[in-house]
Amino acid sequence: MSLILKGAVVGVALVLSTLAGPACAQGFDADAAQALAKKNDCMKCHSIEKDKKAPSYKKIAAKYKGKPDGEEKAIKNITTGQKVKLEDGTEEDHKIINTKDPAAIKNIVNWILAQ
Repeated sequence: MSLILKGAVVGVALVLSTLAGPACAQGFDADAAQALAKKNDCMKCHSIEKDKKAPSYKKIAAKYKGKPDGEEKAIKNITTGQKVKLEDGTEEDHKIINTKDPAAIKNIVNWILAQ
């Protein structure tokens, strides 16, 4: 294969991976994650982009970005009811997500961290 043809193949692969979007690259189902968040009233305290009673998902994603234990910490946060600091400085127990399905928990965390 010529060098020009190899370059074209690589270029096409890069374009296709960009068009596939972050959901494919991250390996999560955004619709299922949003449905679980809605079912558990997560959006009562969180928003994707703006802080409410709790930090936005974008802020949470930025907090854990690049940290090897970020996913693990986020999972612990939604499954153990630990104390969390709210935007007004107060603390309360985080609501425990109402599912025992590890795949659903990992999916919603990956969706949050991809924001």
